[in-house]
Amino acid sequence: MSPTTAHVTRAKPTVSALGHVTFLGAGPGDPGLLTLRAVEALAQADVLVADPAAYEVVRAHVKPGTDTPLQNTAEGEPPTAVGDDVADLVMRAASAGKRVVRAVVGDPGMDTDATGDMLALATAGITFEVVPGVARAVGVAAYAGVPLRDPEGGDVRFVDARTADERCWTEVGGSDATVVISCVLETVAQTAARLISSGRKPDTPLTVTVAGTTTRQRTWSATLGTVERTLKAAKVLPPAEGERPVIAVVGERSAPALRDQLAWFESKPLFGWNVLVPRTKEQAASLSDQLRSYGAVPSEVPTIAVEPPRTPQQMDRAVKGLVTGRYEWIAFTSVNAVRAIREKFEEYGLDARAFAGIKVAAVGEQTAAALVEFGVRPDLVPSGEQSAAGLLEDWPPYDPVFDPIDRVFLPRADIATETLVAGLVEMGWEVDDVTAYRTVRASPPPAETREAIKGGGFDAVLFTSSSTVRNLVGIAGKPHNVTVIACIGPATAATAQEHGLRVDVLAPEPSVHQLAEALAEYGAERRAAALRAGEVLKRPSEKRPQRRRARTS
Repeated sequence: MSPTTAHVTRAKPTVSALGHVTFLGAGPGDPGLLTLRAVEALAQADVLVADPAAYEVVRAHVKPGTDTPLQNTAEGEPPTAVGDDVADLVMRAASAGKRVVRAVVGDPGMDTDATGDMLALATAGITFEVVPGVARAVGVAAYAGVPLRDPEGGDVRFVDARTADERCWTEVGGSDATVVISCVLETVAQTAARLISSGRKPDTPLTVTVAGTTTRQRTWSATLGTVERTLKAAKVLPPAEGERPVIAVVGERSAPALRDQLAWFESKPLFGWNVLVPRTKEQAASLSDQLRSYGAVPSEVPTIAVEPPRTPQQMDRAVKGLVTGRYEWIAFTSVNAVRAIREKFEEYGLDARAFAGIKVAAVGEQTAAALVEFGVRPDLVPSGEQSAAGLLEDWPPYDPVFDPIDRVFLPRADIATETLVAGLVEMGWEVDDVTAYRTVRASPPPAETREAIKGGGFDAVLFTSSSTVRNLVGIAGKPHNVTVIACIGPATAATAQEHGLRVDVLAPEPSVHQLAEALAEYGAERRAAALRAGEVLKRPSEKRPQRRRARTS
């Protein structure tokens, strides 16, 4: 049959053409509690319909271009779906063939609206799935160090104070079960009084946790009869603007008295500390992760910007020599050096295959990771200290028998030290020391960040080089005297002192990870000293003197 007489049979729309909806639990607030399946679903989503609190948890896992109708489409623009019903948003997007993720705080099974939305989708013939999340009541209690069941296996009851009726209060008041109550901080005292009137004893232990599983978490231990006084003494009552959701755990079996031993989260050495890291996000990735593991909230503020060399001819000649076999080794002393070579390779149409037959050295793990991402596995990474000195410790001396070429290509910054060059020359190597990039002072950070630096809004700042000290002071001002100053080595500490800064922490070795560990030890010592003295532990920024209001005539 010829193409002009062929009959075309069109397929009928299938159910799958209507799209798909994933009801996703974002957990109680810590992004680290997202499941692997949740991350996978977010990466595949065409549309994300998320409550504001859930959006903050999942946003990092959403692919570029995903439609987020409940959030601002751009800074300064209004939301695209103000006034729209959320269920209708989900239905319309799915009916148009989109993959929709409906993200809620906690677990979808605990969300009062999710079941109705699922029934509506089933009626419309739209497929859906449920990705469970950690329920707030369970996750917050775990992060507060409050076990919900003891070895004897007592009963546990979960109560939402906003919807609980009189029968519910009578039942939990007359039982000895552990009660996990979802309410708001401003109604905790009222809820405690209701439990007492329903049969619970006033001396029943109670814990109250606000902002659970986040670095703003705070937990108070009291009894039903004393909780109002405890919260007032902590100056969190009377009500602030807006409601503050909390999880309260009531009962003898939950053993709130053990919280001092089990409070693993809030007892982290840098819990809640705002730590300034004067590096770019790319440079600070592993350092920031390490700080988060200590409970800190890192803020990356670049103090250095990277630009091409003013005269690129030297770099051009070195790259051509790399291809033609001029070098035995190439040594990378920073991620920026890897990036500079990679950009030059792309300019010439080269790729990682140009490194064939050349030995590659990396000064540390981050630089090695950048090389692996480029497709190059380094032959040498320091086994000890990750620095130029550490690299020299493991670098083999030149041997004319085994090394056919005696030359090393060293692409570096314009302000790099001569330590590596001098050490290689001493071992018999010829070094082509080439400026691959220039470091210049970065643009000033936003006004809010500058004010936090000068006004004591940061608890600590990590200085990783003398240039970071000079540049931070130059673009943002000198950190407040309550801010803990941590320096990577003696030279950096000397520069900080020259700028009038008190150095509190010095890394035992010139390594960013040793620096973070030293800061954590400093924080742990402060915590231990406060506990010994019976004092309320405060972060450094909380010890700022209150500003006096200016007098007006």
